[in-house]
Amino acid sequence: MGGAARAERGSSGRQLPPAQGEELIRQIYVEHGRALLAYATRLTGDAAAAEDVVQETLVRAWKHSEALSDGSRSVRGWLLTVARNIVTDRARARRARPTEVAENPATPPMERDHSDGVVDTMVVLDGLETLSAEHRRVLIEVYYRGRTTAEAAEVLGVPAGTVKSRTYYALRALRSALGDVVGVTR
Repeated sequence: MGGAARAERGSSGRQLPPAQGEELIRQIYVEHGRALLAYATRLTGDAAAAEDVVQETLVRAWKHSEALSDGSRSVRGWLLTVARNIVTDRARARRARPTEVAENPATPPMERDHSDGVVDTMVVLDGLETLSAEHRRVLIEVYYRGRTTAEAAEVLGVPAGTVKSRTYYALRALRSALGDVVGVTR
């Protein structure tokens, strides 16, 4: 048969007129769509997944429409082979990826390593030991006990302005002490 006169033979045995692109895909779907969907459903065991496989198969048929319209191969055989390959590729991809685990709201997020907190506490305690008693007490009231400036002033028996200035100078001295402890210089 010549190139232009060549026609595609469908599974029903009737001749399909030569077609290209979208028209060919429409003809293929009309002729082979049901069988392709049934085959994909048997392979996947899932109707929605089978529809995705059929859609991907038809996209690939559209991309290779020139090879399908030349009449040199069985269209249904080509479609079924492509569908089987798509299902196989998807199964391999699922096995290659780690299993996805749904996030459980009851499971708390990962926390820092406990040893980091212990080391940080030891460093800060060492730094606090280098401060004067007044500076140490104001930092303990404000940062460790979470008191406001007014509450710390009442507990310490000093004016609120004194708490503010002691906090400022205590933090400055603590930064310097921590820099010495961990070897950080400014």
